[in-house]
Amino acid sequence: MATALPEALRTARVPDAVTQVLTTLNQKGYRAFLVGGCVRDMLRGQEPKDFDIATSATPEQVQACFSRVIPTGIEHGTVTVISKGTHVEVTTFRSEGEYLDGRRPSSVAFETDITLDLGRRDFTVNAMAFDHTRLELVDPFDGQADLKNKVIRCVRSATERFTEDGLRAMRAVRFATVLDFEIEPETEAAIRPTVPIFRKVAIERINQELSKLLVSPHVAKGWDLLVRTGLLDAFWPEADGADSQVLERVLPVLELRLAAACLSMTHVRDVMMRLKFPNKTAETVAHLVQHQALPELRSDADIRRWLAGVGVEHVDGLMSLLQARQAGMSPELKGQIHAVVATKPALNAKALAMNGKDIMTALNVAPSPIVGVMTRKLVDAVLEDPTVNTREGLNALLLKWSALSPIV
Repeated sequence: MATALPEALRTARVPDAVTQVLTTLNQKGYRAFLVGGCVRDMLRGQEPKDFDIATSATPEQVQACFSRVIPTGIEHGTVTVISKGTHVEVTTFRSEGEYLDGRRPSSVAFETDITLDLGRRDFTVNAMAFDHTRLELVDPFDGQADLKNKVIRCVRSATERFTEDGLRAMRAVRFATVLDFEIEPETEAAIRPTVPIFRKVAIERINQELSKLLVSPHVAKGWDLLVRTGLLDAFWPEADGADSQVLERVLPVLELRLAAACLSMTHVRDVMMRLKFPNKTAETVAHLVQHQALPELRSDADIRRWLAGVGVEHVDGLMSLLQARQAGMSPELKGQIHAVVATKPALNAKALAMNGKDIMTALNVAPSPIVGVMTRKLVDAVLEDPTVNTREGLNALLLKWSALSPIV
């Protein structure tokens, strides 16, 4: 069922590589449409990140139309056409059999009707197809209306959609968050009863949706939806008490938003690993949570010692967390910290003007634990007074300490 073409689609820019694939399929006698998220984004006046094509041609027929084709998911009807050096995903119109495991259909049938293909999709705003060659829009489920009204609504029965694929409930929350839409009441009401299906979803897939949600400007909306629908408790119960407003006030950086959700949590690194975040992310989040409390910083020396513990690379993130928690960092202290950071202070042994070999030479000692002791003392002295961090200054300190307490 074609509808009047909105101006946003008439003027939308489609990459030449994608246009070439659409045109070729049409010239060969097949129907070919842009589908899903790219149509939604173009209707919103946004430039899509990806362009997916659905066609009446079978995978074998698509392969016959182009010289370079990769059979990426041919058993499900998907191939990748290499057009002008660009990878373009092309999928045959299809309908799906019964979902038996809450994750994938038991069978796939190729179709020639785009409406049947759109009917298997998750939400109305994702169930539109645009024939760029013929300038036709197919919108059988009033996705345009829901897009205009900023509503996330399931195609047909929400309970059926969420029972088919447990991840769709999380996607509903993510779309509402990222697009700043509302979830239609019947669609939202269907989430909690289908949480048992959601629990079957691989944590890697949940992680992808969660990561997109967390860096959204509207993360508070999404977080509250996760709590209200029971989704959060299904995969991250430790975070159920996190303050959604703190999440939204902190800078939209994944590690910072995760840390904001973990402020009252223990074993943070273990939790991050369970949620399948990379090692580096898990360690950064655990580090931020560990150092969330700001000690009393009266002098530049205090600030340097604090920087040595938290790492200069984490300063802006920690200050963002402190501000989000409204933990009382004054503008004066913030300015003082930035001023100290700007001096690029020596904060560790690597930044000393003397290395271990230099220390052994100055003290006339062989490798021994005393070298480590003296290194730590020198670092502490430099944190107190950066001006002593010269070869001469450090050597003088070593000679002074050894005279007061002979090393051998």
